[in-house]
Amino acid sequence: MTNIALIFPGQGAQKVGMGLEFYKNSPEAKAIFDQADKICANGLTQVMFEGPEEKLTSTAYCQPAIFTMSAAGLKAFEAHPKYKGFFVKFTAGLSLGEYSALFASGALGFADTLRLVQQRAAFMEKATKENQGAMAAVIGFDKDKLVEICRRTGTQIANFNSHEQIVITGLR
Repeated sequence: MTNIALIFPGQGAQKVGMGLEFYKNSPEAKAIFDQADKICANGLTQVMFEGPEEKLTSTAYCQPAIFTMSAAGLKAFEAHPKYKGFFVKFTAGLSLGEYSALFASGALGFADTLRLVQQRAAFMEKATKENQGAMAAVIGFDKDKLVEICRRTGTQIANFNSHEQIVITGLR
């Protein structure tokens, strides 16, 4: 048996068409997508598979979509004969990805986790509208210069995702 760790992505990892191959090729993944459609009742998988991108990037859609994609990918992985000798020993996630990690670890079931993610997305969308805040990923920019720009403009560094990607936040 081979122990592995899984790290799940947060908001911003969404892409139109995500999950479609899993849906078509993995009965286990398809079951997750079908369950998500019943729970969300807003055409989630259609938006994931076909767009439009503006709808998928809205918090109300992208957070449930990313969690659903992560869960479906996990189920497809677990069912694949090539990976039968693998055991998920550790899970982690970036922001929203923490919910996928909780699901993958067995701490929460899919339906309960998806409902939590839906509520999280609704609260975040409401807060963004009330406070006119925004976040942006800055890619390939000098870290020290960005920190200085943020200091001068009242913007804040929200996260250092990598050496190449820094997330900033502030008033829109």
